[in-house]
Amino acid sequence: MSDRLDWNAQIIAEFRANEGRVGGNFEGAPMVLLHHRGRKSGREYVNPMMYLPHESEPDVIYVFATKSGAPTNPDWYRNLTAAGDAVVERGTETYPVTVRELTGDERDRIYAEQARRYPGFAEYERRTAGVRIIPVLELRRA
Repeated sequence: MSDRLDWNAQIIAEFRANEGRVGGNFEGAPMVLLHHRGRKSGREYVNPMMYLPHESEPDVIYVFATKSGAPTNPDWYRNLTAAGDAVVERGTETYPVTVRELTGDERDRIYAEQARRYPGFAEYERRTAGVRIIPVLELRRA
């Protein structure tokens, strides 16, 4: 198992054992487990990630395809945008969501808020400047 998959497996196990909470670098951060199907393989994947809750709609969250500031988008982003739907585990709940990619000012406003709350996101944006715009996806309970 690769280091990345092993790391994800540890985060997933901790998330499920602690009703959606994890420690370490993610202590206190809002986390979800995102279930999606490979657009080519059809295989189910689960990725742990931070999210930003919508300010007034509890059934809407935002996720960020940062890939830790890498020059390419993560596979899960391509899978979600191809499928248009997914499933999230949030706390002790599991539910289906629809996926919408944000653009323009809406995308910029949501990303800026996440970067304000969690400065690592500002660093990811700095790393990708001139290479790619980090996608922001709205996940809405279906």
